[in-house]
Amino acid sequence: MALTVGTAAPGFNTTDTQGNQVSLASLAGKTVILYFYPKDDTPGCTKEACGFRDAYADYQGKDVVVLGVSMDDQASHQKFTEKYNLPFPLLVDSSGVITRAYDVDGGGYSKRVTYVIDGEGKIAKVYQNINTETHARDILADLGL
Repeated sequence: MALTVGTAAPGFNTTDTQGNQVSLASLAGKTVILYFYPKDDTPGCTKEACGFRDAYADYQGKDVVVLGVSMDDQASHQKFTEKYNLPFPLLVDSSGVITRAYDVDGGGYSKRVTYVIDGEGKIAKVYQNINTETHARDILADLGL
């Protein structure tokens, strides 16, 4: 069962697509769209990632950070990012530590769940029934952006 609105988002510290360190603490003051997905370069995950790519300009300049998370490794994330020109980082969670902390472990893969984390580190919104084609735009509408 996914974490609930109003609870503190679990902290994390990992690397992204390019090997840069990323932590939730370093993003304090920004709204974080933390979207979990099962696997790089699969049909639904590709639709979802490309949806965020296509809407990315609408997230820019609004103190909103988009981060994708799956249990794929950095090399897989790099290939996926390059193939689809993704402008946002994908977080490496090969060990599943972040996936388990956010209670989205599907048994060796991340379930498709998105958390909107406010600037104070609290979960502001949880999406579990996701339309991969419209998800990025649905979040923008919900946030009034």
